[in-house]
Amino acid sequence: MLKIATYPDPILRQKAEAVENVNDEIRSLVENMAEVMYKDDGIGLAAPQVGVSQRIIVVDAGEGLISLINPEIIYKGEEKESMEEGCLSLPGIRVDVLRVKKITVRGFNESGETVKMDAEGLLARVFQHEIDHLDGILIIDHVSPLHRTFLRSKLKKLEKEAKTI
Repeated sequence: MLKIATYPDPILRQKAEAVENVNDEIRSLVENMAEVMYKDDGIGLAAPQVGVSQRIIVVDAGEGLISLINPEIIYKGEEKESMEEGCLSLPGIRVDVLRVKKITVRGFNESGETVKMDAEGLLARVFQHEIDHLDGILIIDHVSPLHRTFLRSKLKKLEKEAKTI
């Protein structure tokens, strides 16, 4: 069973590698990622969050499981909204993140076919959050320096817990 990588694990800060070939190994990884996401009551998970530096995400924002390989945002609407987000890799931390409300994503499905999808609201937010993970970006990177100062004690606690593992 895959395990969630938590802050400050260095893999969370790396830019994930593109998947060259959608094969059984990738399909198995997607299946295992979905299992971990559901087990931990998440609504999205990126491969780096389970220690795998590959551009793969799984998402379920209430409309069923969506998996995307090498996802990219090809359109961003102009209207933005701020909403509180949490992250399985940053347990106990919730911050307001400003994101666009509508996007179009493109990637590959588990059969290697190109998929293009319009998303808005929570689904668009989750896609943006997970694609951020593929680029080494965490929700704490979206907050102001002042807010980050307030988070410092929680982040230090996570760093301390990581050293005891």
